[in-house]
Amino acid sequence: MAEVDSDSQSEDRPPIYEFEDQQLLDLVEELSHSNAAIKAETEVFERYFSRIDPKDLLPQPLAEQPLLGLSAQEFSQFRGRRKSKSRSMTAERLVRLTVEQKCDVAQRELEEMRDALERQKEGSERVLSNYKATVEESEIRMCELKKASYEFDRDIGRSMFERKGVMMGAEKVIRYIEDKSRTKASQDTLIEKLRLKKAALKVQKRKLQMQLKQKEEMGEALHEVDFQQLKIENSQYLEKIDERNQDLLRLKLLAGNTLQVLNTYKKKLQNMTSESNNLTSELLSRKEMLMKIAAETIQVEEERSKAETVNKRLRGQLSDYRVPNVLEYVTGKASHSDLEQSVHIWERKVEISEMALKTHMQTWNKLKMANGKALDWPQLAILPQRQ
Repeated sequence: MAEVDSDSQSEDRPPIYEFEDQQLLDLVEELSHSNAAIKAETEVFERYFSRIDPKDLLPQPLAEQPLLGLSAQEFSQFRGRRKSKSRSMTAERLVRLTVEQKCDVAQRELEEMRDALERQKEGSERVLSNYKATVEESEIRMCELKKASYEFDRDIGRSMFERKGVMMGAEKVIRYIEDKSRTKASQDTLIEKLRLKKAALKVQKRKLQMQLKQKEEMGEALHEVDFQQLKIENSQYLEKIDERNQDLLRLKLLAGNTLQVLNTYKKKLQNMTSESNNLTSELLSRKEMLMKIAAETIQVEEERSKAETVNKRLRGQLSDYRVPNVLEYVTGKASHSDLEQSVHIWERKVEISEMALKTHMQTWNKLKMANGKALDWPQLAILPQRQ
């Protein structure tokens, strides 16, 4: 259709050299769109041509030709054909497809692309499921290894570290390894059972496929009604699965909310625990402070009792104290002054006597050294010491 429109439009247009620049640009853009559409149609026709049965390519009468109405030679001529104004419209109609034929080709190509996408999707899902299974298996193996390492560290390694300097018996390690070996043997037995069950299921699947093939060959295959019934049941099961998935999602949300509430309460419990520890430490410090205050109170009470005793004694002395009269006080004060002056005079005399004694002693020592012999110094009376 694109070629017919372009040919008809090209016949009505004036020569190219009469076009202006803008018209030439518009013509180039229009031809580009037309070429892109023709290229897409050609690719679709080539893919369709590569998939059709070779029997359909045999020459047939015009009335008996299929929907496409093309032989192999005509289709090849259509693929290698170039635009030429010299060809007649009758010859062009022989090698061109009608709109219905193009629609049929496009519909078949669309179905083929959908099937290819579905197959690719199924293959991708299988690969993805295999990868998921591999990841799950790796996670399970990792958990098993961590569990085995933790159990070995708990049962064997920790005791070895705690009991330093003591050689641990090899029997315990051997017994631990034997227990793990028995556990591994039981797991291998379970794996073997599952493998046998898988093989039996494969055999059963093969038998069912053979029976289905025999039924198809004998004409006992499933009809459209059976497929419709299966589709209805499948849709019902899918609805149930969706309901279960919704329930599971709701339970997951509930579990998530519950976990959030639990985490909130855990944080509150942690805060309350820390606050309780702070209050306990503060209470202990207050108790220590009270004990110190009690000890200080006892000490202050003792000091107060001592002060009261001293106060009572002083009050008693103050009550017994008698103040002399003024004349006696003046007389005693004058006597005290005279005595102090006398003491000062006698102290001065003593100092003068000591200085004289020191001078005489120096003179005596000089004389004794000059005579060269010891002279007996008359025993002096010891002067009274100053007070």
